[in-house]
Amino acid sequence: MPANSYEKPDYWSKKAFSEGYPARSVYKLKEMDEKFSLLRKNCRVMDLGAAPGSWTTYLLRMLDGTGHVTAVDLSPLAKDVKGENLSFFQGDLYAAEVRASVKALGPYDLVVCDAAPATTGNRTVDTARSSGLVELALYYAEEMLLPGGNFVVKVFQGGGEQEVLKRMRKAFASARGFKPEACRTESFETYLVGLGKK
Repeated sequence: MPANSYEKPDYWSKKAFSEGYPARSVYKLKEMDEKFSLLRKNCRVMDLGAAPGSWTTYLLRMLDGTGHVTAVDLSPLAKDVKGENLSFFQGDLYAAEVRASVKALGPYDLVVCDAAPATTGNRTVDTARSSGLVELALYYAEEMLLPGGNFVVKVFQGGGEQEVLKRMRKAFASARGFKPEACRTESFETYLVGLGKK
């Protein structure tokens, strides 16, 4: 099997490691935060599909001891991802008890979701699974965001993102797609950003 760029550390992977982040995905959130001003001091953030914890680490560093981060994933966070203002729930986002636990710590100023389905290599199947996660993340955002709150979710291109954007435009003052520079060139992932929950 030919080697692809997923097998060797690239610029972003090396940078993440040197800066103490568990994965390169942190730079996607950083770029979106810098472009759209997603985060402010003292805000409450929900991080869905958080493991291994790069986005959680970035959020904790940027909040600098203020606000609160609630993270959820089926897998545990990397062991050095911790903070006084972090609550982590290991469980399924579809589970009622997880939803109740997360809701109890809200409402939130920002909901972010970098969750990806377990991929099969079949683009049709993977895109459909991704769409399900996007719908779920949007449900959490619609239910638990404060008015004026922001939302970011990863989506696989071809996963009905225009339909999701249409729904997001009803719930947010503005909504758009955005592909950060740190996304791998061969990746078909992109992000949807909703700003200013109505």
